[in-house]
Amino acid sequence: MKTLHLLLLLIPFFGIAQTKEKPKELGISTNTYIHSVDNLTLSASFEIVKRVNESARLLNKKVAIAILDASGTIVLLTRDDGVGPHNADAAKRKAFTALSTKTATLLLLRNAAANDDTKNLNTLPELLLLSGGSPIWYKGTIVGSIGVAGGGSPENDDFLAKSATIQEFGITTSK
Repeated sequence: MKTLHLLLLLIPFFGIAQTKEKPKELGISTNTYIHSVDNLTLSASFEIVKRVNESARLLNKKVAIAILDASGTIVLLTRDDGVGPHNADAAKRKAFTALSTKTATLLLLRNAAANDDTKNLNTLPELLLLSGGSPIWYKGTIVGSIGVAGGGSPENDDFLAKSATIQEFGITTSK
């Protein structure tokens, strides 16, 4: 019986021994290490491709379209029937260039050509200074980009890339 009483008296001490000590505060908030990034979804990418293809049909053109998310990862890549395979690669590189520089590629091309200090941008293998690339914005933040190739002219590719909007949800190709 004495053993049972002794055991009952010791149970609270065992409970205290099992409580975890609070970790010491580092003085750094979680936000210093983590930040959320808005990205285009696959659903938004499908909708954008649908709208760009509709615009291309109005011009009687078939094109390749690349959609990248904010990290530069391909979300969707399409090539209409009869469009040369080189256009798919061009569309990816245009989209990457627009995302990386936060600038429509036609504007980047013209600005680079007009400035002696930046005209060599076209020597970077990752960048493609041809029209048809545009960043895609949501609430002032880049959420992805589009590249369009095969529209028949620099103006057509630029027009088609800039038609990559879902205006009713605030997804645009201008800041």
